[in-house]
Amino acid sequence: MHQQKIETKIYEVRGHKVMLDFDLAELYEVETRVLNQAVKRNLIRFPEDFMFQLESFEYENIKSLANAMTENSSSQSVMIANLPQNRTNKYLPYAFTEQGVAMLSGILRSTKAINMNIAIMRVFVEVRRIVAKQTDLKEQLNEIKEKLGEHDAQLNEIYMAMENFINEKSEQRKWDERKKIGFV
Repeated sequence: MHQQKIETKIYEVRGHKVMLDFDLAELYEVETRVLNQAVKRNLIRFPEDFMFQLESFEYENIKSLANAMTENSSSQSVMIANLPQNRTNKYLPYAFTEQGVAMLSGILRSTKAINMNIAIMRVFVEVRRIVAKQTDLKEQLNEIKEKLGEHDAQLNEIYMAMENFINEKSEQRKWDERKKIGFV
C-alpha cells in the first residue's frame, strides 16, 4: 500500500488526525462490520480519545472535503468513490485516532492487519513530522518578520537622523551664504 494512498484517508476531526472505520476495513481487507464488531467486543481498549463516532455534520464535512480534493486532483477520485454516501445516523462511521489505530493491532491479528498497521503508523509519524516542520517554518518566518520589523525601525531612525543632519547642514550653509550686513 502506498504511503500516499494511506495519507488520503487521514482526516482532521475535532482537532485529531483520524482514519474512518470503512477506510481501515478496506486497508485491513475485512468488512467494516467485522472491524466494528471486533472493536465492540473490546470497547474497554477504545476510550473517547482513541475512537469516537462522527456526527452527521462531521461526516458531511469529510464528504465535502473529499469532493473538493477530487476537483483539484484526479488521483483523489478513488477516495471519493470509497466514501459511503447512504449512511444513516445509526451507521455513521467511527473515527480512530492514531492511538486507536495502534490499538486495532491488538484485536486484529491477521498478518495483513499487522503489516497494514505498521504502514499506517509510519504514515501517522510522517504526517506528524511534516506538521512539525511546517510549525518550525512558521516560527522561523515570524522571527524573520520580527527582525525585519526591528531593522525597519532602526533604519527609520537612521533615515531621520540623516535627514536632520542634512537639514542642519543645509541651514548652516544658508546661514554662511547669507548676505552679510553691518560693519565689515
